[in-house]
Amino acid sequence: MNARTATVSRDTLETKIKVSVDLDGTGAGRFDTGVPFLEHMMDQIARHGMMDIEVFCDGDTHIDDHHTVEDIGITLGKAIAQAVGDKKGIFRYGHAYVPLDEALSRVVIDFSGRPGIIMNVPYTQKRIGAFDTELFMEFFRGFVNHAQVTLHIDNLRGENAHHQIETVYKAFGRALRMALTRDERLGDVMPSTKGAL
Repeated sequence: MNARTATVSRDTLETKIKVSVDLDGTGAGRFDTGVPFLEHMMDQIARHGMMDIEVFCDGDTHIDDHHTVEDIGITLGKAIAQAVGDKKGIFRYGHAYVPLDEALSRVVIDFSGRPGIIMNVPYTQKRIGAFDTELFMEFFRGFVNHAQVTLHIDNLRGENAHHQIETVYKAFGRALRMALTRDERLGDVMPSTKGAL
């Protein structure tokens, strides 16, 4: 089996980013982004997605976290798209429900080749520590547009904003793991009646 790994660099005037992924890893994560809460969430993707992820970013966080968060989503999307390749033999669809105390979230993903996102998370706070909850949409929108996936995210209940978003990231990791798993019954077949994704 071919290794499903990729390393992508993205340099702009706002951020310099390097992302490495191994879709068949052990759930290890290494992060140096200047945005600690995002690193905590990225660790959830790695651990619950059972993929190895390294993210290094030098961004203009002296202005705010927006460019760093969005551009990491973009670069992670590019890296996963490159690592998965032509998508032959993968399950393609993934979903997960994840609870954390009072919070419960559902994430559904399709490696369809058609970017689209529906995100319904009624945050109970505008900020989690210093982190602006509006930036989560920017992360996922960047990811979706560059991984070429359809993504539905719903926080079904929750009172604590940290719990709300942590259940989203854990469910996202688990949905990715399901969708990207090789289906032995498919072999080298494209999981689409169109013959292309």
